[in-house]
Amino acid sequence: GELIGHTDRISGFAFCHCPGQSGLCASSSDDGSVKIWDTEALAPVGEYSLHQNAISALHWSPLVKDLIVSGDEKGIIVCYWHNRSDSQQFFPEPRTIFCLTCSPHHENLVAIGYKDGMVVIIDISRKREVLHRLRGHDDEIHCLAWCPVPGEERLPAWQDELQEEGKVPNGELTQDTTTKKGCYLASGSKDQTIRIWSCTRGRSVMTLKLPPTKRRGGAVDPAVKERIWLTVHWPSGRSTEIVSSCFGGELLLWDLTQSGKRKWTLLGSSEGQNHSRIVFNLCSVKRQDKELLFSISMDRDVKCWDLSTLDCSWTMPSLGGFVYSLAFSPVDTGCLAIGVGDSMIRVWNTLSMNNIYDVKTFWQSIKSKVTALSWHPTKEGCLAFGTDDGKVGIFDTFSSSAKNKPPQISSTYHKKTVYTLAWGPPTPPLSSGGEGEQPSVTLYSCAGEGIVFQHNPWKLNGEANDINKVIRDTNSIKHKLPARTEISWKPDGKLLALGNEDGSIEIFQAPELKLLCTIQQHHKLINAIRWHHEHGSQPELSYLIASGSINATIYVHNLKSVVESTLESPLTITEPFRTLAGHTAKITSLSWSPHHEGRLVSACYDGTAQVWDVMKEEPLCNYRGHQGRLLSVQWSPVDSDSVYTGADDFSVHKWHISKQEHTRPPQGKKSIELEKKRSMQPKVKTKKKKKPIGKSPAKQDLSDAINGDESAKEMLLEENGVSDHEGEKEAQEAELPDKVSVTVSKDTSTSAYDYSSFSLPKPFVTQKATPVKKDPPKEKPTPDASLKKRKPRSILPFSTFMDHRSKDELHQDCLRLATCLKTKDNNEDVSPDLKDRIHLGLFTDRASLHKMIDVEGKHHLENGHPELFQQLMLWKGDMKGVLQAAAERGELTDQLVAISPMVGYQAWVWTVEAFVKQLCFQEQYVKAASHLLSIHKVCEAVELLKVNHFYREAIVIAKARLRPEDPILRDLYTSWAALLEKDGHYSMAAKCYLGASSPYDAVKVLAKKGDVTSLKTAAELALISGEEKLSATLSFRCAQDLLLSRNWVGAQEVLQQHKTLFGQRLVFCLNELLCKCLSERNPCDRKSPVPPCYHSWELNREASFFEMVIEVWQNVLGMDTTEQATCAWEQLRSIEHPPSTSNTHPKQVLFHISHDLTLAALSYETATWDEAVKSILGAVTRSYDAGSFTLMQEICSIILPEGCDNLRHKLDSTNSQSMNACRSLEGFMAYGLLYDLWWNAPKDSLVLQKAVLDPVLCPSEQTALEKSYISGQSSSEETPDQTAVEMGENLCNTTEVHRCETENNSRTSSVNLVDSQSKLNGCEVLLSEEIAALQNTQRDIAEVQQILADMIHQHQQQRNNLQENTNGSTQESNLQQNSETESDKPCSDSNQMNCKDEVKEPITLPELTKQLLKAKQKLAEFPDNLKVFPFPDVLECCLVLLHIGSQCPPELHEQALDLLRKHGSANTYKKAGRRFLT
Repeated sequence: GELIGHTDRISGFAFCHCPGQSGLCASSSDDGSVKIWDTEALAPVGEYSLHQNAISALHWSPLVKDLIVSGDEKGIIVCYWHNRSDSQQFFPEPRTIFCLTCSPHHENLVAIGYKDGMVVIIDISRKREVLHRLRGHDDEIHCLAWCPVPGEERLPAWQDELQEEGKVPNGELTQDTTTKKGCYLASGSKDQTIRIWSCTRGRSVMTLKLPPTKRRGGAVDPAVKERIWLTVHWPSGRSTEIVSSCFGGELLLWDLTQSGKRKWTLLGSSEGQNHSRIVFNLCSVKRQDKELLFSISMDRDVKCWDLSTLDCSWTMPSLGGFVYSLAFSPVDTGCLAIGVGDSMIRVWNTLSMNNIYDVKTFWQSIKSKVTALSWHPTKEGCLAFGTDDGKVGIFDTFSSSAKNKPPQISSTYHKKTVYTLAWGPPTPPLSSGGEGEQPSVTLYSCAGEGIVFQHNPWKLNGEANDINKVIRDTNSIKHKLPARTEISWKPDGKLLALGNEDGSIEIFQAPELKLLCTIQQHHKLINAIRWHHEHGSQPELSYLIASGSINATIYVHNLKSVVESTLESPLTITEPFRTLAGHTAKITSLSWSPHHEGRLVSACYDGTAQVWDVMKEEPLCNYRGHQGRLLSVQWSPVDSDSVYTGADDFSVHKWHISKQEHTRPPQGKKSIELEKKRSMQPKVKTKKKKKPIGKSPAKQDLSDAINGDESAKEMLLEENGVSDHEGEKEAQEAELPDKVSVTVSKDTSTSAYDYSSFSLPKPFVTQKATPVKKDPPKEKPTPDASLKKRKPRSILPFSTFMDHRSKDELHQDCLRLATCLKTKDNNEDVSPDLKDRIHLGLFTDRASLHKMIDVEGKHHLENGHPELFQQLMLWKGDMKGVLQAAAERGELTDQLVAISPMVGYQAWVWTVEAFVKQLCFQEQYVKAASHLLSIHKVCEAVELLKVNHFYREAIVIAKARLRPEDPILRDLYTSWAALLEKDGHYSMAAKCYLGASSPYDAVKVLAKKGDVTSLKTAAELALISGEEKLSATLSFRCAQDLLLSRNWVGAQEVLQQHKTLFGQRLVFCLNELLCKCLSERNPCDRKSPVPPCYHSWELNREASFFEMVIEVWQNVLGMDTTEQATCAWEQLRSIEHPPSTSNTHPKQVLFHISHDLTLAALSYETATWDEAVKSILGAVTRSYDAGSFTLMQEICSIILPEGCDNLRHKLDSTNSQSMNACRSLEGFMAYGLLYDLWWNAPKDSLVLQKAVLDPVLCPSEQTALEKSYISGQSSSEETPDQTAVEMGENLCNTTEVHRCETENNSRTSSVNLVDSQSKLNGCEVLLSEEIAALQNTQRDIAEVQQILADMIHQHQQQRNNLQENTNGSTQESNLQQNSETESDKPCSDSNQMNCKDEVKEPITLPELTKQLLKAKQKLAEFPDNLKVFPFPDVLECCLVLLHIGSQCPPELHEQALDLLRKHGSANTYKKAGRRFLT
C-alpha cells in the first residue's frame, strides 16, 4: 500500500525496530513535517513540525521505543518522544547535517555526519554535551553505522598500530575498559573512504579506501564523471564484516580482520547481477538460516542478496517517471522497450522463464525524459530513442558489453520534445546512392517544433535532413507547411502518413514523397497514427489507417482507392471509413492487434484503454486498472489476449482482455471525477534548487516520490510555453499532471533518501490520476494583482480595434482590400476606396499608411498620450514638427531630446536649449546644466548652476571642463564663500577661499568664530600661508582665550610658534605663577568647574617672587642673556593696556597686572630700577582702580614683602620722577596697611568702639573723590572677610565686603597696641598737605564737569520732547516733570546716597564756567611731578585714622584733623568729618 499525506519531497524514512512496534515508521519531508505512520493501517498516527529548515536526516532510536531523532540543513537536531509529545533541541555544530544514527547499545548516544566531513557523537541525556568530534573525512558523510556488537575488541588490523604509538605499554588496561564500554562506528564518505572510529578513544582506528574496481563490461561514458554514494551496512551479529557500496553500483564485503591491503570481496559474481548505477541504501534481514541483504540504487532496482554466497537472489525493478513510450522489438520477440520520465530506458524480456522481471536499464547520455522509442525493423538490439530536450540517439541493447556502452547521438537536435520516431525507407537526398552505399532504412523523428528530420543511422554525426524540403520540391508547394506532430510509415515502406498540428493528415508516396491525399477529419493536433498490419487474410485491410487526436474520437480511413487512383492532383478526404467514439479525453496512443484483423486498442487521458472491433465500430473491452492518464499502449506480439499499457502513474500494466468486466469507456463520469480532483490540486511551483524538488499537491501519493528529475522537466515544459495551445502531444505538455515526485535522479546524488516506494508493473497506485481538459478554471492560480504585469498600451489602438470587429466586417475588409489592391495593379488611385477603412492602409501603399498614422496620432493626442503620438511621428519620419510642438507646450522629454539628432545638428541644439528652459521652469537646474553640457555650453551651464546656488555642482563642472586659470572658477569660489560665511559655515567658506587661492581671506573667515579651536586653526593656516604677523595676532588671541579657561599649558603651546610673541610668553608665565601664588595664599573651598591647567615647573620657593619668575624664564623659556630681556622689554613696553575700572573682568585685570609685573621683572633682571618702580606702581594702581582692594594688598605683599626701603636705596635720588613714583608706591602700601590696622584692631580697643555705633567708612570701588559713607548696618566688631581672594578669579570686590565675627577672621592677629602704633607712624607718608590740596582741586573740577554734563543731557531731552510732542498741554506737563526730576539729578549723582535732605539751588551756566576756570588755574599751579603718579585719597586716610581713635598717635590725629578742616569742603567729607570737627 501507500502512505499518503506529505505534500513535498520525502527526505528521510525509518522503521521502529522495537519489539511489538515493528508496524510503526516515521518519515520526514521538505514540507517541514515528520509524520509517524502505522504501516498495517496505512494511516498517519502522529505528526510534528519542529524544524525551521529542510530536514535532512531521520532515525528511530533502536532502544527507546518512542524516540525519533531528526536533523536539518542548518545543524539543529530535534529529539521527539511521540508517546508524551515531548521534544528537545540540540545544536552541536552550525553545519549541514547529512545523516544521523542512534546507537544500538547506549540509548543516549547519537552519531551525526555532516556535509563537510565532520562526525560528531552527542549525548542527548545531558543537553549540549558533545562527546567526540571525529575529524578525518574531508567530504560529505553519506552514511553512519554502529557496530551491532558492543565493546571494542581489538582487531589484528590495528593491534600493531596502537603498540607503535606506545599508548598501551602492556595492553591490559585498555583492553579491559574498551571491551566493556565502547562501541565502533563506521562512516562512509564521498571522499571514497570508510573509517572505523573508536567511541572510547574518540579517534579513527582504521581507514578503508575504495578499490578502483574495473566495471565489468567495459566502457564508461567519459563525459560522466564517476559519481559515488558510499553507504555502509554492518550486518547484525558480525563485528568484523561490513558491506559497502562502491563506484557505479558495485557492492563490497569488507573483512576487518584481514591484514594486508585487500580486505574486500565483490558481491555478485556473474554478469548482470550488480546494480548499474550508484547504490543508496543497504539493510539486512535474517530469514531461517539465510542472511539476506537488500540494496536499492539509482537505477531504481531493488536487489536481494544472499550474504553466504554473495549472489543476487532476485531483482525487482521500479519506474521513476511517466511511461511515455512502449515498443516491442520486431526481431527479438517479446522484448519490450519502455521509455520513462526518469531518464532511463528499460528493456524487459517479457518471455524470460526464470525471472519475470528480466530487465536491462539504459541511462548513459540520456539525461532527459525518454518520450519516444522505435526498434530497427531488422537489426537486432538496435533501439532508437528520443527525449524531452530534443535529443535523438540509438542504443545497442544486444551486445554483451552493451550494459555500459553509451548510445550514438545524432548531431542534429530538435528544439523541443521528440514526439515520435519511425524507421522507414530513405527519401532524398539519402535515397540517391547505389545499393550498398546507403542504409536500407533511415530514422525519422518528429518533434514539438513541428519538423520531421531524417537521420542517417550510419552517420548520426552528419547533418539530418528536414523532409519538408523534399515535400516542397516534389509537390512544388509555395504556401507554409503545417507543423508536423506525428509520423507513421506503412509497414511495406511505400506510404508515409504525417499528422499535423491543425488536425490534417497527409499521405505521401515514397521515395519522392509525392502528396497523394489529405485527410481533413480531425480539427485538433494529431497524437497517433497507426497502419494496419500486412499479414491478414484480407490484404485490403492493410490500407486502413487509424488516427487519434486531442479530440476523443478515433477515425479509421481506408486509403485503397486513393493509392490506386491515377489522378495527378492530390485528393482531399473528409469522410471517415469508420468512427470509434466513446472516450472522453484526448487519445495518446493506438495499437492494432497483430493476431486479429481490424482490432484496435487505444490509450486515453480518461485513464482507460479500450479495445475496438473496427469493422463493426464496436467497443469490446475497457481496462481501468491505472491510477492515472494513459500515455502508451502495445498489443502483446505473442499473446493475443494480452495488452501492455503505460501511464503517468509510474507503471506499466500487462492485462488480459478476457478478464475485463467493462466493455466501453466510462461515460464521462470517471473523467469528471478525475477532472475535479485535478482542479483541486494547487499548481506546482518548482523551486530553483539543485535538487529536483517541487511543491506538490496536498493529496499526494508516495508513488510521486519516485519521479526523480521528472517533475522539474515537466514544469519546465509548461514554462517554456510549449503548452500554450495545441502545440503539444501526448502527455508532455500542459496536460502534464501537476504532481511532483522526486527521487534520486540521475544527476543528483544529494537526494539520497528518496527511495520510499517503487511502482511495479501491475495495478498499484491508489489515488492519483487525472484527465484534464484544457486549463481547467481552477488550475490557473490567480496571481496577486500587484504582481500582474500590465500590458503595455497599444501604439495603434484604432487599427487594432478595427481588426477585432465582427466576423462579417472583417470579411468585408478582406474583400475591400483585395479590390483596392487589384485596382492598384491597374494603376488607379487607391485611396478613395479605403475612406472609412483607414486601417487597411497597413496593407496598401505609403500614402494610405500615412493617413492611417495621422488618424492614430490624432486619437493619441485626444486621449492624452502625447508620447505615443511622438513615437508614431518618429516612425513616420516627421520629427521636426513634433519637437517644435512639444517645445511650445513645454512637453519635451528625455526621449524626444535623445532622438532629436535625427532631424539634424541645428535642430538638436535648438531642442536641447528649449528643454533646458523647460527644466529651469520646473526647477530641475542640475539636469538642465547637464543638458547644456551635452551641447558644449560649459559657461552657460556653470552660470545657470551658480545663479541658482548650486555652487558645488558648478565648481565640479568648471574645474572639469575649463582652464585652471579661468576667472569663472575663482568667482565661483568667492561667491560661494561669501554665501557660506553669511550662513555661518566658516570652515567650508575657508576651503573655498583656499580654492580661490586667497589664504588671507580663509584665515580671516576661520577666525571669525573666535573660539579657541578656530583661532588655533586660523593661526596655523596663516603660518602655512606665510602671513606671519596675522598668525601671531591670532595665536595671541587664542592664548588669551585659553587663559580665561585657565589653561596655561595650552596657551604656551600656541604662543611658542612665534618668536615675536616671546615677550607674551613671559607675561603668561608670570601670570601663571602669580595665580598659583594667589591661590596658595587664599585657598578656596569652592571647586571650580574647570580645573586649572598648570605647568609642572620646579619652583624655588625660598627666593623672592621676581627671582623665582626669572629662574623659570631662564630654565624653561630659555631667556639667558640680558639682550633677550631688553628685547622682550621693548616688545612689551610698546603695548598699551586701557586703565582698569570696576567693570573689567577680574582675569583681564590680573592679566594686565601680570603685564606690568613682567615689565618690572625684566627691569629687575636688567637692573633698571627706575623702570621697575614705575611698573610695580602700575600694577598696584591698576588693582586699586579695578576696585579690588584685597588684590592690591596681596600684590604689595607678594612683590614687596619687606616694604619699599630696599627699592628706594637702589633708585637714583636725582631722578625726581622715580622718587615720586616710589613715594606713590609707599603711599599705596601704607594705605593698605592702614585699613588692615583699622579692621583688625586689637581686642582691648574694641570696647572703646562699641559705644560708637556710627556708620563705618569702607573703601568703595569708586574713585577717591566719590568715596562716601556706606550706611553701617554692622556693629564695629564685625570685620570684612578677606579670605575671599580666590586666585584672582573671585577677587573680593570691596563694595560687597562680607563681614563676619572677628573671631572667625582668618587674618585676625592679636596685634598689640605698641606694634600697631609704630605701624601707624609709617602711615604718616599718607598725610601730605600738597597732595590733599591737589586732590581737592581735582574734585572741584570733576563736580563742575558733572553738573555741566547733566545740564547738557537735560537740554537734549527737552529738545527731543519738543520735537516729539505736537500737543501743547502734554508738552508743558512733560517739561514740568522733566525739570522736577532733573533738579534732583545733580545732587543725586554727586552725593550718591545721602543727600536727599539737601536740595541745591540751581546754578547758572556762566557761574559754572567761572568756577571751572578758577579750579583749572589752581590746578596748574601745582608742580607736575605731583600729578604724574596716582596717590591714595588723603582725606579718606585722615577719616580712617580718626576712626581708629585711641590707637592713633596724637600728632597724627592732629594732622588728620587739620587736613580735614582745610580741604574737606566737599559735601561727602563735611558729612563724614562732622563728628570729629564739631
